[in-house]
This record gives sequence, C-alpha cells and structure tokens, in this order.
Amino acid sequence: MPGTTAAELGRRIETHRLARRLTRRQVCDAAGVSVSTLRKVEGGERTPSDAVLDALARALGVTADALLDGPGRSDSRVHQAIPEIRRVIAAYDLPDDGPIRPLPELAVAVTAAVEDRVQSQYARLAEQVPALLAELFRAVDQMNGRERKQAARLLALAVRSADALAYKYGHRDLSARLVELMRWAADLAGDPALSAAAAYVRMETHFAAHQLGPGLRALQAAVDRMPAPVSEPLAAAAAALHMRAAVAAGRMRQADVAREHLREAGVLAGQVREGLYDGTAVGPDSLEIHRLSVAVELGDPSDLHTAVAGAARWAPPRSLPAERRSHYYIDLGRAQRHLGRPRHAAESLLVARQIAPQHVREHGHVRAELAAAVRLTRGRDSRVLALARWARAV
Repeated sequence: MPGTTAAELGRRIETHRLARRLTRRQVCDAAGVSVSTLRKVEGGERTPSDAVLDALARALGVTADALLDGPGRSDSRVHQAIPEIRRVIAAYDLPDDGPIRPLPELAVAVTAAVEDRVQSQYARLAEQVPALLAELFRAVDQMNGRERKQAARLLALAVRSADALAYKYGHRDLSARLVELMRWAADLAGDPALSAAAAYVRMETHFAAHQLGPGLRALQAAVDRMPAPVSEPLAAAAAALHMRAAVAAGRMRQADVAREHLREAGVLAGQVREGLYDGTAVGPDSLEIHRLSVAVELGDPSDLHTAVAGAARWAPPRSLPAERRSHYYIDLGRAQRHLGRPRHAAESLLVARQIAPQHVREHGHVRAELAAAVRLTRGRDSRVLALARWARAV
C-alpha cells in the first residue's frame, strides 16, 4: 500500500462504515472477519492483508482502490482542458504561428482570466486559458523591448491562472511546470513585485511535496530580494510573501516564526488598500483571514477559541474575491472541528460552498474535515453526511 499509512486507511474504512450507518458487527458479518480485526484496522493498529481489504471493501460497497487512494478526481470539465494546456506549454519557446491581438486587448482577456480564478469560476477559465496562453507565448516570442516586457507580464498572470486549474484539480506535475514558467515570464517582465508573486505561487510546489522547510526558506529568500516597499505594489508583494510564510511556519508548528511573519505582514498590509496585486488579494481583510489560517495550522486550543470567537464579530466583506472568502469559512470549519464542534464546522463549510462551490469541492482540506466530521457525528447528522457526499469525502 505505497503512500497510504495504516492510520489513513483505517480512518477511511471507519468513515465509509459510519457514512453507511453500519455497525462493526454488520461489516464483519458481511466481510467474514472478526470484530477485533476490524477494530484494529480502523484504529490504525493493523494493516489488513489484500484479501481482508477486498472483503471489507465489498462489505462497504466501495473498491479497495477507493480505500487505498482516498477520494478521486472530480468529473469536472476542467480536466478536459489539461491536455491542451500541456500541449501549449510544451512549445512555449517555439510557439505555433497565429494571430496576436493588440496588447490592450490581451490585457482585457488576462484580467478576465484572473477574475475567473479569484472568483473560483474554474470551468469557465478552463475554456479560455489554453488559447490565451498560446497567443501570449506568440506575443512574447515576436515582440521586443517594452512591448515584450508588457506581454511577459500578461503571460505570467495568465500562467498563474492556468496553474490554479492544475493545482486545485490534482495535476501537480503540470502545476510545478507552470510555476516555473511563471517565474520565467516574471523575470522577462523585469518587475520585482511580479517576481515576488511568482515566489508566492511557488510555495504550492513545496506544499504538494510536503517540503515545508525548503519552501519557507525560499519565501524568506524572496523577501530578502525585495526592494524597499516604497510603492503600494511592492508593499503588497512583500506582505503577501510574509502571509504565506506565516501559514507555512504555522503548518510546521513554529509558532514564533509564524507570528513574526504575521507581524511583518501586518505592518505592510496596513500600507495598502485591500485589492488584487498581481493576482493576489492583499490588505487588512486578507491579513485577518490569514490570522485564522495560522491559528488553525498551529492548532493551539487557546488560539482556536480566540479565532472562533472572533468570527462572531467579523466576517470577510463581500468585496473580497470569492476564493479568499471561501478560504476563510473553510478554515473556520477546520477550527470548529478541532474544537469538537462538527455541526458548526458543517455550517461553515456550507457557507463556503455557497460562496465558491467549485473551489470548495476541489479543496483537499474540505474532504479531510468532512470525513472527520462524519466520524465525530457517527454518521448520524444528515447535513454533514450530505455535504460529505457532495464533496466526495465518502
């Protein structure tokens, strides 16, 4: 069972059992195994043989692969666009011939792609982004001087939008390639704020590889390379790096480091108006959302209680992008679940789904939290169960 621990497998088996409202005795009778064996398997104390796993899967009405691998990919139209994105970027430096719109028109198209990304309109974005990338590769290839730098800037933002599709829908190898292309385009553009945005996005690669230490060092190096924050875009870029570094440090349970990055982010975010800067939402409201994220990653009960209490007094304004607002409610649900409030957690995730359903359904934390909520409620809360099935957590 490569890549799957006994504990993970046990949790998945228990989640599927509870979601079907089956007792251990019922599953064991159907599978022909002892109750003590199933108890040890669910508790992560024992790894089942292939024969036992197959029998348990049949009793639960799932496949053994589903138990081993966890939730699979959705059937979203986004996946249909992935092969074309791969084809287009394979020849990024030798693009096919074709038309190129004037730069102002390309800027409008890129702005629309960025808006689709931050509003979590991924299916619509997937329809447009392959052709847009191809056109921008041609523009960078054929233009010179200042125009080439402008085209490279637009390309970096478009590539970031394509990366959102690859990363969120599980195509991690493609995401890593797109991140490198974003960095390449940002270097061509010669804009330090845009290069910082590329460093911000690069952290996804480290998150996916569970390489938080190198990722945190890369973020710190990007901070060190930043010029003095003498303009709003530069201050926003530096604030974004500190916010992401705070989350990474929180996930590593380095509380002092996480809080120091939050402090630095607070100073910088206070210098800018809330808004999108090179595709990243930055400002006082975004900082507040990251405070909750860091509290959840650190997992300190005192911080979690404070964060959940704060949610009764503050909510992300509707002017923020849908993706950012839904992140807040996902993290709020995580905090509530950690505090043993699965029904409140489900309510927060329902709010997140209302804001950005495509984002929530593809979010790995959502599935993990809903599976945990199913176990905490013993499969008896119909709302939790319905949401878990919608998100393919069971």
